[in-house]
Amino acid sequence: METNEYIVILFYKFIDIADPKAFVEAHRAECARLGLKGRMLVAAEGINGTFEGTRASVDAYKAFLHADPRFSDIKIKESAGTGVAFPKLKIKVRDEVVTLGAGRFDVAKETAAELPAAELQKWYETGEDFVVLDLRNDYEIASGKFEGTIDPGLANFRDLPKKLDEMKDLKNKKVVTVCTGGIRCEKATCLLKREGFTDVYQLKDGIHTYMEQFPGEHFKGTLFVFDDRMTTDVVPIEKKDIIGSCTFCGVSTENYCSDDSVRPSRKVLCCTDCYAVEASHLRQAVFVA
Repeated sequence: METNEYIVILFYKFIDIADPKAFVEAHRAECARLGLKGRMLVAAEGINGTFEGTRASVDAYKAFLHADPRFSDIKIKESAGTGVAFPKLKIKVRDEVVTLGAGRFDVAKETAAELPAAELQKWYETGEDFVVLDLRNDYEIASGKFEGTIDPGLANFRDLPKKLDEMKDLKNKKVVTVCTGGIRCEKATCLLKREGFTDVYQLKDGIHTYMEQFPGEHFKGTLFVFDDRMTTDVVPIEKKDIIGSCTFCGVSTENYCSDDSVRPSRKVLCCTDCYAVEASHLRQAVFVA
């Protein structure tokens, strides 16, 4: 039975792309044919994409992607869409599919060992001695994070290299890196290992997958996403802790807005009352690619 249900998919893979431009052209044509909106970055190091469409169009694109032998095993994460999560379709060639600015890595060989969501859950339950290093931007962490999270204070992922000195006390600790879907951890742990972190892991398939398997458990709050939904619980959660607080009055909230009183504009948590009061420099937050 055909349905008008909208689905958002999230996927990436580090793999050599010999002709990124040709890849972009082929996938742009297929996404346009299927009526998908969203964005994908393509580079010599791989792909990083997120699209929204109806169940039928998403399934057709997944089949198209999996038909390429290079991506037959790619992990594609899903969450509920709205039909308006993205304003348009953008597929572009870039130097990096996630910008760290620390040079090229052989990710398959250099990245840290993967820690499945079930194993992380076990570590929490058995009192394992570890720390969670969240590699997302600071405003993402504001609305949701794991228990015991260390926030390195990244305004952008590319700030990580210059933050390493501030994290040197973690080099001999058991560290689990986390991010939304896994891509930032794959690249960042290459850098961390090069810089002397001796016992570092990455959460396999990211926070998204942990929330899907263990909703309302040791990840508290909601997950920030880079589309016009702004946040998602991934799956329905009966009882959820709201850990975010309004930047202006401190009341609990998960609502984001864009604060234009500074340049560049910043995303902040803001309750509905303060949004009305501070309207002169606030606007509804949307993702801009």
